[in-house]
Amino acid sequence: MSNLRSNIVAWLGRKYFSRIQKNGFDLSKLSFLSDTTLTPLRRDGLDPVAELSRTRAKEPISKLPLPFGMKGWLVTGYDETKAVLGRTSGFSSDFTNLSEKNIGIAPQQNPGGLGFSDPPTHTRLRRLLTPEFTMRRLGRLTPRIHSIVEERLDEMAAMGAAGDPVDLVQTFALPIPSLVICELLGVPYEDRADFQQLSMARFDLFDGADASFGAISDSLSYLLDIVKKQRESPGDGLLGMLVKEHGDEIEDQELAGLADGVLTGGFETTASMLALGTLVLLRDPERFAEIRDNDEVIDRYVEELLRYLTVVQVAFPRFAKEDMEIAGTKISTGDLVLCSLSGANREEKLGPDMERFDPHRQTPSHLAFGHGIHRCIGAELAKMELRAAYPALVRRFPEMRLAVPQEKLAFRKLSIVYGVEALPVTLR
Repeated sequence: MSNLRSNIVAWLGRKYFSRIQKNGFDLSKLSFLSDTTLTPLRRDGLDPVAELSRTRAKEPISKLPLPFGMKGWLVTGYDETKAVLGRTSGFSSDFTNLSEKNIGIAPQQNPGGLGFSDPPTHTRLRRLLTPEFTMRRLGRLTPRIHSIVEERLDEMAAMGAAGDPVDLVQTFALPIPSLVICELLGVPYEDRADFQQLSMARFDLFDGADASFGAISDSLSYLLDIVKKQRESPGDGLLGMLVKEHGDEIEDQELAGLADGVLTGGFETTASMLALGTLVLLRDPERFAEIRDNDEVIDRYVEELLRYLTVVQVAFPRFAKEDMEIAGTKISTGDLVLCSLSGANREEKLGPDMERFDPHRQTPSHLAFGHGIHRCIGAELAKMELRAAYPALVRRFPEMRLAVPQEKLAFRKLSIVYGVEALPVTLR
């Protein structure tokens, strides 16, 4: 079973990085979007592009050029971002805001879940999910998370035994969160290969927005089949628990949407954090050694890496439900508001030199998981994975180094979730 799973992971990685999948989306092919509009999705290595900080310093809420006659705003300031994300009554995240704008997105492409819903639907669904993400419930996953990490380290060691480079993304960063989510949801072992394949086709933007929603539709169809199996024979995972405890309160489509939301929020984001966080450690031997030798620093490292990297670059789009004013800017009913989480987390007012990674700073309350009612419900699970993976990796391979110069790495050019396509390392 272990060898089969390893082969499946390797195959999925090759499929993912070959760029031959038809399911995904690429804003670079949406030529009607201006460079200014795309600014919050661009980076310079690990850093947001300089234009973002210049915009923030000049106007923490600035006009965002949009097609189709839509009026938009880009929010880059920390306080302003919190004000928008925390204002539940004044903004809507409901999917109908997109499907009714005549921009080629159909109502049936609604992925469901928490991200594209408003109260009271959002309130009801989150109430069902929240107990499954308490530390008491998540604690059952702790042994399995450590076991998954060790299995991946064993696989890396075997692949790098001859001294050849190993791609940390394919062998470590991608499979860990995918397998953890399988455990969380209760996906049967025989279904995990298909599940991981669907996990891959989400956030890298390379075939147009319509293709992305097509990928989501495929995912929902697959998850509906798993939900039906759980209805017949509920397991001990999240889906099984929801069926057993709330089966009469939630329909299959909603349950599949919640599962898809867990997949969306917990796979690619954690994979990107594992890869990019490792890169941060590799380029600073002092930090690498500290996390290897001192168990007490891991919490500080994880929080600062989350703030510094902010891999989810923008929050779900908000649409104004009423005329309002935020930080002196007048926003009209129907306006789209896009919050740059990566920009807000680098705000100068949060402390000195926020453009620098410093695990010993008093890390402020960052927005890497969002804010308000749409704050990522799986934030603690992601932290559990990061706290387990980083120390185990550097202790297993204390001589690990980049196999290529950093400037040779291929980062995503435009992406809602930022990442690196491959991270070749030598283990000794």
